Amino acid sequence: MVSTHDAEHYAWGADCHGWHLVRSPHLSVIQERVPPGSRETRHYHSRSEQFFYILKGAATLEVDGAVNQLREQQGLHIPPRVPHQLSNESDSDLHFLVISTPPSHGDRTDAQQADTTDAPQGRTDG
Repeated sequence: MVSTHDAEHYAWGADCHGWHLVRSPHLSVIQERVPPGSRETRHYHSRSEQFFYILKGAATLEVDGAVNQLREQQGLHIPPRVPHQLSNESDSDLHFLVISTPPSHGDRTDAQQADTTDAPQGRTDG
């Protein structure tokens, strides 16, 4: 059994947090918390496909130029080689799962920003 209380923790960006719930050679399950106004760097994965699932709050997930608004209990699949960027444009914390197969660690390439903002950037591991 695993929870955020005993999982491996990491921090990224401006006060963003992640917990490795599953970290195996073929699967990664991470729970993350992103405060309002934060975003990850736009990027893509050459081999990894990912599924983002919102536990609490709302996410803006730009995928290959299309902007998706995800609410609680909604998810979105990202195929390999597709540029994407998750952000929290709401006024409350965002909690979500990101599931990657194979794990995306070490398989990340920054993509050109769709726009330039002063929002905190980050999340370099997945």
